[in-house]
Amino acid sequence: MRPTHRRLAATAAGLVLLPVSLVGCGIGDKDEEKSAAKPARAPAEEATTRSRERVQAYLDAMAAKDVAAGRSQLCALLHDGFDLGATGPNGDFADHFQVPEAAITDVRSGPLGQEVRVSVSVAVGKRTVIRPLVFTVTRDGSDWCIAGEAPGRSDTPSSPPPRPEGAPPPIPGPSPGV
Repeated sequence: MRPTHRRLAATAAGLVLLPVSLVGCGIGDKDEEKSAAKPARAPAEEATTRSRERVQAYLDAMAAKDVAAGRSQLCALLHDGFDLGATGPNGDFADHFQVPEAAITDVRSGPLGQEVRVSVSVAVGKRTVIRPLVFTVTRDGSDWCIAGEAPGRSDTPSSPPPRPEGAPPPIPGPSPGV
């Protein structure tokens, strides 16, 4: 009779421990219904959303002249260059520039990451010009960051960039073929 009692005790212990082990593995968990109802985002959709968020935060920081908030949107490799030029005469956060309007116009996948095209209105004194820019946003570990900023293409001919009052005119560079 001893083996019968042992077998019965082992079966009872197994039945008691089975629900505990299943909950520990996530089977039968209450969150299972929630995760089934909300599928994970597709990688392309997440990339578009994260890129748009990063660039919008940078544009908001430009408009507010919040250098620290702008810097926090950039990848770590760009921090030193940003620190040197952000508030300089042609930097995004220069004191004489105002950014009355900035809008994201397009987000698409590019060779180096997500390319976020924006239209930025820059005002110096009473003069306002619209500049297209392209931000490259990429994944850096588990986070997204701005990896580059470049002039965008405009469909209309543009005027020269605004200069601060009293600044000397720009020196023309060498012409092509010289």
